[in-house]
Amino acid sequence: MYPPPFDYQAPDSLEEALAILAEHGYEAKALAGGQSLIPLLKLRFAAPAVLVDLGRIPGLDGVEAADGELRIGALARHNQLAASPLVAERCPAASAAAPQIADPLVRNLGTLGGSLAHADPAGDWGSVMIACGAQLVLASAGGRRTVPATEFFRGVFDTALEPTELLTEVRIPSPRGPAGGTYLKLERKVGDFATVGVAVSLELDGAGRIARAGIGLTAVGPQNLRAAAAEEALAGAEPTAEAFAEAGRLAAGGCEPASDVRGSAEYKRHVVEVYVRRGLARALEIARRS
Repeated sequence: MYPPPFDYQAPDSLEEALAILAEHGYEAKALAGGQSLIPLLKLRFAAPAVLVDLGRIPGLDGVEAADGELRIGALARHNQLAASPLVAERCPAASAAAPQIADPLVRNLGTLGGSLAHADPAGDWGSVMIACGAQLVLASAGGRRTVPATEFFRGVFDTALEPTELLTEVRIPSPRGPAGGTYLKLERKVGDFATVGVAVSLELDGAGRIARAGIGLTAVGPQNLRAAAAEEALAGAEPTAEAFAEAGRLAAGGCEPASDVRGSAEYKRHVVEVYVRRGLARALEIARRS
C-alpha cells in the first residue's frame, strides 16, 4: 500500500523545523530515521498533511559529556551509540541495549529520538532511559522544557510531546560513585520485538552499598515501566543475591504483561523476575570494576 499524499519539507535548521510544526500543529509529522514512521505511512495508520524531514539539521546527532551529564542528540543513530566508547563508559545500559535493537538496517538508519518519540511499549530505549534517570529535552518555537523519562511515556504510542515540539536531546546524569548497568532482552528471533526486556542501572556508595538502582521494563505494560517498588527496596541495601532476588519478585509483581503469541502473562512475569536478578548481578560486576 502507498501512503496518502503529503507535503514534504526538509528544513536546514532546528528553528525552521520548529516554525513548520508551530504552523501546522497536528497536521505535521516529524521524520527522523523513518524506521517507525515510514511503515505507518505505508499502512495508512498515519496520514500527515506535512512531513518534516529532520535529516538535514546539523548538530542533533552529537554525543558528549558536559556538566556532569552524558548528552546524546536525538538524531544519534543506534549503531553510533553501540560503537561509542563514551556511551560504554558513562552509560553501560545504553551501550548494552544499542546492539540489540532490531536488525542492522534499522540500527544504521534509526535514531534514538525517533524511537523514544514513537513510544512503542516494546521499544528498548524507553526502558534504558527510565533506568538511567534520563531527562528529555523538548523544544518548540516558544522555548525548551525538560521532562524526566519516567514522565515522558504516557501509554501506547503516547508521550508528553506536544504536536509543536521536537525531542532534541537526552541527558543522562553521570554517577557519583562506582556504577554499572546492562540491558537484557528476550526475543523470538534476531530483529523481533522484545518478548520481555529489562534495563538496569546500579550505583554504589563509598561503603559499597547501593546508592541508587534504576530498573526499566520493556513489553510488559502499556508503556515502558519503572519498577519503582524494586528500586525502593534496593536503595541503601547491601548488593546481595537475596536483595536482587527480592527486587526481581517486586518487579515481576508490579508489571502488567498480556498473554499473546510471544508467551503467557505468567511466563513474562517469570522472565522479568529472572532478568532483574541477572541484570543487577551483571551491573554489580561492572560497578566493582569501575
